[in-house]
Amino acid sequence: MVHIRRKILSFGNLINQLQQSVRWNSSLRIKDKNSTQPQRYFKYADLSVRLAGPDQLNPKPDVDKLSFGKYFTDHMLKIHYYEGMNGWQAPEIMPFENIVLHPAAKVFHYAVELFEGMKAYRGVDGKIRLFRPELNMERMNNSALRSGLPLFRGEELIKCICRLISIDQEWVPHSTASSLYIRPTLIGIDPTLGVATSDSALLYVILSPVGSYFKPADQQVGVSLLADPRFTRAWPGGCGDAKLGSNYGPTIQVQQEAVEKGLQQVLWLYGEDNELTEIGTMNVFMVYINDNGERELLTPPLNGLILPGVVRNSLLTIAREWNQFKVTERSITMKELIQLNSENRLLEMFGAGTACVISPVSYIDYIGQGLHIPTTKQPEPIYQMLRKHLLNIQYGVIPDHPWSLVIE
Repeated sequence: MVHIRRKILSFGNLINQLQQSVRWNSSLRIKDKNSTQPQRYFKYADLSVRLAGPDQLNPKPDVDKLSFGKYFTDHMLKIHYYEGMNGWQAPEIMPFENIVLHPAAKVFHYAVELFEGMKAYRGVDGKIRLFRPELNMERMNNSALRSGLPLFRGEELIKCICRLISIDQEWVPHSTASSLYIRPTLIGIDPTLGVATSDSALLYVILSPVGSYFKPADQQVGVSLLADPRFTRAWPGGCGDAKLGSNYGPTIQVQQEAVEKGLQQVLWLYGEDNELTEIGTMNVFMVYINDNGERELLTPPLNGLILPGVVRNSLLTIAREWNQFKVTERSITMKELIQLNSENRLLEMFGAGTACVISPVSYIDYIGQGLHIPTTKQPEPIYQMLRKHLLNIQYGVIPDHPWSLVIE
């Protein structure tokens, strides 16, 4: 993807920078079933704002006491879609409120919904940044396509999100250990039963100040995983590469089994060869010594079984630009992992994602066999180098990076 150098943007010139950022912009055409005319997209220019009153404002939580997804800001963004009313309606920012839906809404009965995970970071220079938001928009449209939900212009939603963050900017933590989590969500709200595309939908965005996904000690010790071949998260032809809520709910039971065993996350496997797919909600990486005696960074390919993570994409790009070690995308099996570990050739294993950033793995419970992974014992681990570089981009230590969108 071509990197676009972004500077501090005012809302007046934001559209010029973003029109090149999402491939969907020129290719999407949403049409009414009974019309040859394209339905309208929502536009940032039509955005209306209704600010919360003094009695609706919430106290800001102590940044040192932030947990993940517990607190929410004072405002939210809503955009409705009605096929019979020419598609997308005008976006609106309003005080944070509950959502009222018909009991037969498709989101309740058939899980017709999707979501995204993004963050806003307050940099060391005090500026607030988004990190590669165009990739989230592209993935969100891919998920919408798979769910029978309406598509939209990503750059318009980015501008609306920027406006929402600017209104609630004091909720962005003044800390390089915390951030503002952004949760765009799109749901089918048709008040009719029946598995079919949804003629009405609601896109909304809420914001939540968050600290570390895992405890800080986990960065030092590493997380422990349950790898159980009885359970599968995704399969070929399925929806493992879309960010749908229906991918996550069924994992809760298995996650609970891991916790009951004293483990923290699940290493998801697939197929007779027990291929590694994801770690919890993270993409999986490993560093090992290959047959040529070289260090090699390895992660599973985008074969439909895993989510195309924004952090995954970024780490691969950074590692290839460094050119300090080999970088490969191919399938990894438990048999190979066990063999590499027994030969002391497995150096590191870690998960990567927006919520957790990069989390080292120290232990795997696989069919009663305990595998100790020496990730945190390496003298100069690659996962720490990548994590530091990624955070330096997100928090503006590396200024004017092409992946950063600064919100004025």
